[in-house]
Amino acid sequence: MSQNKEILQTAAQVGDREIVITRVMDASRELVFEAWTKEEHLSKWWGPQGFTTTSQTFDLQPGGTWQFIMHGPDGVDYPNTNVFVEIVKPERIVIKHAVFPHFQATAHFEDLAGKTKLRYSSVFEETAEIFDKVKTYAVPGAEQTMDRLEEHLASMSKE
Repeated sequence: MSQNKEILQTAAQVGDREIVITRVMDASRELVFEAWTKEEHLSKWWGPQGFTTTSQTFDLQPGGTWQFIMHGPDGVDYPNTNVFVEIVKPERIVIKHAVFPHFQATAHFEDLAGKTKLRYSSVFEETAEIFDKVKTYAVPGAEQTMDRLEEHLASMSKE
């Protein structure tokens, strides 16, 4: 039985050009949405384990941009630009990743009696060959990012 519960807690699916990460977070939908929509929270959890994030611009509105640098544990900097496509509080955020690899991501937040089911879907624009390479680091990176989000949510709950 506990094995089935674990499957419901986290799941990753990879399609031809899509990665979907589904997690049940032990936090309210409003708190999870806040962690996704306030720069001071995003900078604490966005990116895989060992990465830090420095925001340059953060304009949370349709057409607005979030420009940031992800600093890798090996000292390499990765400039990023996301454009907010849609923000429906507290249900959904759609982001267009405007630098390589190009993709559109949708974070969908579903209330589960005080917990939140988060479905994070990324649809890539690159060729299938490029996607085959990208998914080797994008899937574990997305999983680690969701781990960091869960850790951050626990700290937010204590504030």
